[in-house]
Amino acid sequence: MAGGQERVLRRRIRSVQSTKKITKAMELIAASQIVRSLNRMTANRPYRAGMARIVVEAVKGDPAAAAKLLGTPEELRNVVVLAIVGDRGLSGSYNSSVLRAAEREITRLRDGGAVVQVAAVGKKAISYFRFRGIDLDYGFAGFTDKPTYADARDVADAVGARFALGEADQVLLVSMRFRSASSQSVETLQLLPLPAIEEEPAADLPAEGYTEFEPDVEELLVELAPSALASEVFTALLEGAASFYTSQQRAMAAASENADELVRTLSRMVNRARQDSITTEIMEIVGGAEALRQEKEHA
Repeated sequence: MAGGQERVLRRRIRSVQSTKKITKAMELIAASQIVRSLNRMTANRPYRAGMARIVVEAVKGDPAAAAKLLGTPEELRNVVVLAIVGDRGLSGSYNSSVLRAAEREITRLRDGGAVVQVAAVGKKAISYFRFRGIDLDYGFAGFTDKPTYADARDVADAVGARFALGEADQVLLVSMRFRSASSQSVETLQLLPLPAIEEEPAADLPAEGYTEFEPDVEELLVELAPSALASEVFTALLEGAASFYTSQQRAMAAASENADELVRTLSRMVNRARQDSITTEIMEIVGGAEALRQEKEHA
């Protein structure tokens, strides 16, 4: 019995060790991808900042015209909620945290009487909403690991079209924001209308000055809005990718540590089973010897 148990435990140890090789490899791959994702985030920041600066200047040039594309709507009748997660799992709570936040936002808006249109980026989001019985108006997948600006433009054009046609009063984005290597948090951001932006003072610019626009601000904002929207979506995709790999690296590191602990536990069980087997054999030998001794005494 003890020998059979020992064989079973040894098979389990080999299985856990094989699993650990996989989790360790995934941990190393995720760690290497974090660096690439952070580099892309850093490279994107000047473009995003420049786009925001242009919008600020346009708003200063003609606030009345900008009011059509800026601010927060007072009444919400139709809202688009865009959720961005990953195409793959094995990343801790990364996907589930964003999806639960998006579902809460959808419920809140619907309880308030708004008609909500749902757009999802990532296979996990598409399968989650379908399982929950939430109809999807748009679904995008296959690029969350390595998003491109063209991917962001496709998503932005889809959700922005509803707003441009007057079929949506607001477009919200729910995604994971990358704060640091040890901190990522779910954020709900208004994409459209463009949030009212306050100018930040810049130390390297003169205190006074003005900007002339051609064509006029109203026409310019019509052209700028899609680019500004795509810039925000692209930023969310990049931060989502960095957050995904960071979460996956942590999850796989924890899985590898758990595998080591499980191997140690199973090894102790193997040693105990082997000791039980040896003890049983010794007892059988001693018992047999004692029986032979008693048999000789009575002979």
